[in-house]
Amino acid sequence: MAGMHEHGGPPAAFGSFDEEAVARLRKAIGRMARALNQSATLEDLTPTQASVLQLVVVRGRVGLSELAGIEGINPTMLSRVVSRLDTLGLIERSADEADQRAVVVAPTEAGREASLHIRDQRTRELLAVVEQLSGDTAATLLAALPAFEALAEAMRRPATERTP
Repeated sequence: MAGMHEHGGPPAAFGSFDEEAVARLRKAIGRMARALNQSATLEDLTPTQASVLQLVVVRGRVGLSELAGIEGINPTMLSRVVSRLDTLGLIERSADEADQRAVVVAPTEAGREASLHIRDQRTRELLAVVEQLSGDTAATLLAALPAFEALAEAMRRPATERTP
């Protein structure tokens, strides 16, 4: 049918998304995230534990309140995650020098190694899938990388800073 795209709706104008397109994008991102999160189980970590570990490794030394804000999880949940990572020897907790009441965490060598292993495994898994795609699809994904990076950066900003 003329004027319809392959998924049954009207074609979106270049650069604009309708609700259907946004829903498709959200579902695709969700499926990819769940598939990539399976790599965390190789280290006996939940996806949330792996995400917190990755953040601690990247940041080096970070306060729990900052971690909770970045990860978007409540302090009780974060406390459980941090306790588990500490028990596994992947992070170390200590008092903040500037505020002895506050707790900061830092990665251990084992934590850095586990984080690297998870990241490398995710990279290998994604590369294996990309290599199975058609050349045209792979090229389209490669060309779309700046757009995906811009989307990821925009989503990191608090919702109050995003304009509709």
